[in-house]
Amino acid sequence: MFLHDIDYDKFDIACEDTLLSPYYWDDELFEVIVSNPPYSIKWKGDDDITLISDPRFAPAGVLAPKSKADLAFVMHSLSWLSTNGTAAIVCFPGVMYRGGAEKKIRQYLIDNNYVDCIIQLPDNLFFGTSIATCIMVLKKAKKDNCTLFIDASKECIKVTNSNKLTDDNIRNILKVFTDRNDTDYVAKLVSNEDIAAGDYNLSVSTYVEQEDTREKVDIVKLNAELGEIVEKENALRAEIDKIIGEISADF
Repeated sequence: MFLHDIDYDKFDIACEDTLLSPYYWDDELFEVIVSNPPYSIKWKGDDDITLISDPRFAPAGVLAPKSKADLAFVMHSLSWLSTNGTAAIVCFPGVMYRGGAEKKIRQYLIDNNYVDCIIQLPDNLFFGTSIATCIMVLKKAKKDNCTLFIDASKECIKVTNSNKLTDDNIRNILKVFTDRNDTDYVAKLVSNEDIAAGDYNLSVSTYVEQEDTREKVDIVKLNAELGEIVEKENALRAEIDKIIGEISADF
């Protein structure tokens, strides 16, 4: 918090285990939650049979894997979100497509219409990791039964060996988020029914087509040019054979 210029009297931090014994258990629900939980850390999971009865995790009917607690943090944030609130959670990309318990949790989130948006971020954006992370935006009171997918992987500038989101980059992403419309190669609004049909895969690349930046080749024109080259080569070969024949006749 100090690194982000927030004075000590503006925040309250407690040293506890968020998943097993959250410190702020009796607080009111939050209208805004911003979270960057640790990626794929281990936790007790189903080794602790009491956790499946925890009101934060019980609704999904399954616990996040013991070796990957990512979606346990997502369920924790969702449980503390007010009806009119919004949560933005930075996620490891694997949680968007892996199977097993994580798929069942994604199914719970989609079937109950809690996922508002998935934003694909650029790689090399966060200190300590080069992976391209995602933001999962949750809402409990949505106006449609769709999920918006945004590919913001190009929204950055290069700073030494890392990438950085500028104010303009953030504004561009926010505009796509608020407009909530399809945009070629950038955004796709997908019905939850289609997501269910796609096995609850929430990877942005599944829904947002990548722009093909390869040079377009006119095959007909290229074939004609190759034909001309072959004709010239044959004429040149015939000329060389003629010269060689004339030279050979002199000996």
